[in-house]
Amino acid sequence: MPSWTSGSVETNGIQMHYHRTGGERPPVVLSHGITDSGLCWTPVAQVLEKDYDVIMVDARGHGRSTAPETGYGREDHAADLAGLIEALGLEKPALLGHSMGAAIAAVVAAEYPHLVSRIVLEDPPWRLETRSAQERQAHMENWQQEITDHQSRTDEELIAFVRQRSPGWSDAELGPWVEAKKLVCLNALTFVTADHLWRESIPKISCPALLITADPDLGAIVTAETTEYVSETNACFQVARMSGAGHNIRREQFEPYVDVIMKF
Repeated sequence: MPSWTSGSVETNGIQMHYHRTGGERPPVVLSHGITDSGLCWTPVAQVLEKDYDVIMVDARGHGRSTAPETGYGREDHAADLAGLIEALGLEKPALLGHSMGAAIAAVVAAEYPHLVSRIVLEDPPWRLETRSAQERQAHMENWQQEITDHQSRTDEELIAFVRQRSPGWSDAELGPWVEAKKLVCLNALTFVTADHLWRESIPKISCPALLITADPDLGAIVTAETTEYVSETNACFQVARMSGAGHNIRREQFEPYVDVIMKF
């Protein structure tokens, strides 16, 4: 990324860090999943930068952005992202988000429609069933322990771990993934304890939207039932299903993923 720049803006009471490919091109903002960071989008950004000014943000508690003790709800993250768009003077960028980042992008489109031209959502954490508060708390604590374990390992040990766990990932994914795990704040995982009322946002989204789904048997979150609910609730949504992928769709089916988002 020799020609990319980096910087921070003040938004919603924090410093939000970003990397940017630049150029006089239409802006696209990339919003990463929980425990990732902006540079985890590097392979996608390298494809998009020929046609777009790509901004890869670090969410609060991730990467090199501020890590407050509290404030990790989807509305907090959405206000951060909306503030970054305004602070950088971006003219109605497209938003591309994965997992938590997809949930954030959907809230921005719903609550700040004047800031967004279109959204692409890669397997957002949208579940029709409701987890109990105890289940969400246990999930967070287990994940925090996993991150603590990751942060005690060397980079080489973590690369070996992710190669074994996800052998289909390209080498370009590994370095950014490892760095993100070393930098993430444990408080950021409180995002998963909230009862995310994502269905409230769906009818409010008025821009073109692409929902990218995959195979729940391989770990994807969005089911056929959820997809049907979204499509029936809001005609702005298109759906693209990627076979042979789980939750990390772009990492497991990179070329079909890129083809779909570029056409959109």
